[in-house]
Amino acid sequence: MADAVNPSSLDKATILGIVRDQLAEILEKSPDEIVEDVPFTDLGADSLALIELVEALEEALGKYSAGFHIDDEDLEGLLSVRDAVNYVADKLQVT
Repeated sequence: MADAVNPSSLDKATILGIVRDQLAEILEKSPDEIVEDVPFTDLGADSLALIELVEALEEALGKYSAGFHIDDEDLEGLLSVRDAVNYVADKLQVT
């Protein structure tokens, strides 16, 4: 597992960058257009885009925590980029 990244190198700013970059790619926007506390729906993300985001985050964050997974029942609580960042930080115990 040579391409694993040290989980201690992960912080909320890094998580925000990952979430913002992944969502920007899915929505075909600039990461600068992805505002942290704007609801996903206001950014133009529908349920399919959110499923894509979850899959992209699981892949990207798997480098920090093998087998990282976002539970389906937790999706309804993720309404904005900030919610997603806080969820990931809590799940990975990042302060």
